[in-house]
Amino acid sequence: MEKNLEKIKTTRFGEVEVDESLLFNFVSPIIGYNDKKRFTLIDYRPDSPFKWLQSMEDMDLAFPVTLCSYFNIDYQFELSDEDAQLLNVKEANEILALNIVTIPQINPQGATINLLAPIVINTTNNNAMQVILKDSKYPIRHPLFDKEEENNPNEGEK
Repeated sequence: MEKNLEKIKTTRFGEVEVDESLLFNFVSPIIGYNDKKRFTLIDYRPDSPFKWLQSMEDMDLAFPVTLCSYFNIDYQFELSDEDAQLLNVKEANEILALNIVTIPQINPQGATINLLAPIVINTTNNNAMQVILKDSKYPIRHPLFDKEEENNPNEGEK
């Protein structure tokens, strides 16, 4: 099956081809970005656990995102009936949850992941939204790396 590709010129990545099957329509906006409704996922590097959620309406706007499972974070939540209806979710296996990552420039090992407000995507219709988990024990800034890793900067180097 042939992919439909659209070329965009981003601030961060230059000109990239976007697979139209990876275009997401935000039925409820990302907090603070009420006028941005269309996003796509961009691979920065194929081997990276991070992707970029790139706005299709503002080429300066992109959020680093990841899956909790890449970092062995035990993460489960229930989607409210209201949110499931907004996304038009019929089955749990239609859902992809991504989390926004904050990576400090001066200390990348101090990166945090937002577990309180995941980006939830319905993979069957590409509807998406940022969900604020109510009555959640999850923090906005969960450390992405263990303190042990942070204290041993040579670990993982070749």
